[in-house]
Amino acid sequence: MGQPVLVVEKPSRRPGIVRFEANRSLSGMGHETFVLGDRSAHSSADTPSAELARRLFATGRVAGVHVYQNMVTVDLEKGFDSDGLVDVVRDLYQYWKPGMEPPAFEDLVPEVEESSAPTVDAGGDPKLAEALKKVPAHLLERSRAARQRLKG
Repeated sequence: MGQPVLVVEKPSRRPGIVRFEANRSLSGMGHETFVLGDRSAHSSADTPSAELARRLFATGRVAGVHVYQNMVTVDLEKGFDSDGLVDVVRDLYQYWKPGMEPPAFEDLVPEVEESSAPTVDAGGDPKLAEALKKVPAHLLERSRAARQRLKG
């Protein structure tokens, strides 16, 4: 599952440089450049270009990445070729692959500590007591506050 990205590898006139052309824009209208030694530029950024750069650097074959819209220019480390890098670019938006186990819902939803969650007293109301079993307390509290604002 995910969004398949069609990627075509194009050779460059300069040795050690390879270009990948994707069928979707990765960076919008801005140029984004990432260098292997400059961790501050790509380690904290939360953009598709930065994630792609992190994945390409993780292969150990890439010294630099430049992304402009749908073009990815990769500066290879000395002595390495581009084998397998097209798969890294193509799988950027793939979050599901055959053979993977889907995560359980409990793994995706963070646990709420009981002490930090607001408490709602049913006050002897059986309907509210039943709702407290099904609806999170913070949502009931928000609903109660909104009703009070409308009345007052």
